[in-house]
Amino acid sequence: MGAQKKGATARVSEDPEELARHPLQAILLADSFTTKFRPITLERPKVLLPLVNIPMINYTLAWLESAGVEEVFVFCCAHSKQVIDYLESSEWSSQPNFSVTTIESHNSISAGDALRLIYERNVIHGDFVLISGDTVSNMSLTQALQEHKDRRKKDANAIMTMVVKQSKPSPITQQSRLGTDELFMAINPVTKQLLYYEDKAEYSKGFISLDKTLIADNPSVILHNDKQDCYIDICSQEVLSLFTDNFDYQHLRRHFVKGLLVDDIMGYKIFTHEIHSSYAARIDNFRSYDTISKDIIQRWTYPFVPDVLCGSSAIKVERQGTYRASDVTLSRSAQLGSFIFIGQGTKIGNDTKISHSVIGERCTIGSNVTIEGSYIWNNVTIEDGCQLRNAIVCDGVILKSGAVLQPGVILSFKVVVGQQFVVPAYSKVSLLQQPTQQDSDEELEYADSTSGTGELRSDKLNGDIAPDLSEIASELGTGGVGYIWKVFEGAYDEEWRHSVAPIPTDKLVKLMLDRDEDEELLTQDGNIISASGELKTDSDGNGSEDDDNEDSRDDYVSFEKEVEATFLRAVHENVKVDLAVLEVNALRLSYNMASVDCGGAIFYSMMKLAVESPHNSASELHRNAADIVTTWQKLLKSFLHDIDEEIEVILKFEEMCLESAKEFAALFPQILHLLYDKEILQEDAILRWADEKEGADESDKVFLKRSEKFIQWLREAEEEEEEEDE
Repeated sequence: MGAQKKGATARVSEDPEELARHPLQAILLADSFTTKFRPITLERPKVLLPLVNIPMINYTLAWLESAGVEEVFVFCCAHSKQVIDYLESSEWSSQPNFSVTTIESHNSISAGDALRLIYERNVIHGDFVLISGDTVSNMSLTQALQEHKDRRKKDANAIMTMVVKQSKPSPITQQSRLGTDELFMAINPVTKQLLYYEDKAEYSKGFISLDKTLIADNPSVILHNDKQDCYIDICSQEVLSLFTDNFDYQHLRRHFVKGLLVDDIMGYKIFTHEIHSSYAARIDNFRSYDTISKDIIQRWTYPFVPDVLCGSSAIKVERQGTYRASDVTLSRSAQLGSFIFIGQGTKIGNDTKISHSVIGERCTIGSNVTIEGSYIWNNVTIEDGCQLRNAIVCDGVILKSGAVLQPGVILSFKVVVGQQFVVPAYSKVSLLQQPTQQDSDEELEYADSTSGTGELRSDKLNGDIAPDLSEIASELGTGGVGYIWKVFEGAYDEEWRHSVAPIPTDKLVKLMLDRDEDEELLTQDGNIISASGELKTDSDGNGSEDDDNEDSRDDYVSFEKEVEATFLRAVHENVKVDLAVLEVNALRLSYNMASVDCGGAIFYSMMKLAVESPHNSASELHRNAADIVTTWQKLLKSFLHDIDEEIEVILKFEEMCLESAKEFAALFPQILHLLYDKEILQEDAILRWADEKEGADESDKVFLKRSEKFIQWLREAEEEEEEEDE
């Protein structure tokens, strides 16, 4: 346990009736600085950055209000004046039955300092929700709160409940879709008690260390690597007093959670509550900013979506996931793709193409501009012929004609990019000079000790002190204004891992080549952790052949689900086929599957998506399937290397038509013909399947009979070819 400060006393009420009389409270930590969001957060607090054109903190407060919280204490440190001014002028200052109170500090450099200050203020009177102001959720708190209270009645040491959600990390990058490190959590499956927490396991060693007593003291333990920490905690008052008693607790997870898990003296316990259909995620880096923005646009966060939060009169939702303000000026020749947002007062010129992007308010976008996968904030000017791919462009930026932003570029406030200038991939550009020393994430979590400096620099940019532009005009081409920050030695990997841009193919290939196949199983003291995260012992290897077969079936089911999740992510996030192939290949290695298993799982995912997409008739279902097959045929074909593997796809389709996708049964011949036309199935594969079916039972020849005309046509075509050859 951490070093204790003598003389500290806990102000904790133990009377359940007294606790019940208190309104549900929440502590919201509004951090203003994080190295992962620099240089942007040197000028504006993270919680006020726009998330699909709405400040991040609005999503958090809207959810807390909907979840039944009545009193929120917003703790601010760096850029505190900006946060306070925003909240006082917003709707949150006058909501009935929902009060928002700010607590300001200029000396706190961590979450631990913040919670110690809040404890001293004596404003928390019962159980409370602990959350950061960069969290988006639509979950109900009712069940989690009740579980927490029920446990407290039985065990006073049950002081915290963490919300978690299933999220399998990429087997290639070992990070989640939010860009966070692979997380290992040991949980008692019966009690849901958290027993182990590690988000920076020593992957190079091929194992993680578990205390033997953890297994000895718990009859059942599951070690997960498929859980996402949502950073939503339900806490008892003891949590605050523990931070006060242990002054070396600075970070919530790194110090507090891990400290309690290894403390066998006080006996405090942390439990988990897993959500399934609800949404919860925290914006920790630029990749999670990108991922959560896409989830909002695709309405996974409903009702916390732009048209609801802004009002349907201000924002209209159109086809293909397009959100558009009522007063947008759009050229007739402009092309708008799917999943985009365009804010009020924005003007878009001739032949401009925009897809999978967010465009803020009062932006002027010229002609022949291409914007893909990018986030353009407010009052941005983009002149003719510019190209932007997977970039973030902050308020007031100007891109002169012909400028190009390569993937991963971050342009901070009021930067100017010169004519025809190409900003290199992953560059961070600011009017502020780069700090001479790189701050370490180990030194901060919710705030930065240089808050005063940040506010002074912000004043310069707001016009109080005119910055000297003469020294920086040449870094961004003719007419450009801004400093291109250098990437510190050893930090380049973090740039592409945490970027809004997809991870480059060459990086994924290198990661796959570097991976040792021995890493498919992590071992520790004779215990084996399989790819599915199940903890096994050596004695488990003595089971029967039936058990082995059952395990194999379970592994394939898990594998198929993982492939489906990967495919859907590729569809919704417009991932390139080559990257999707790498992801599926990584899953194949992780689960020790064959190429034919990949082909079957991908085909299953494609057909399932077609069935689940809107359709009112068989012809519309066929059109769905045709569109999906046409778009993703290269992905499927990548795993079909011979005739036998193609036959397996036909058998898989038969199985689906009989079980999981019966709507396709009437369309079997048409889909078979479609796969032939798209050169996914060869003529020989279809005819061999038909020949093998001839000797089967009548019940197993249903789809063969339905396809007789097509089969006959193939045979006649084959005979004609043979005659021509003779």
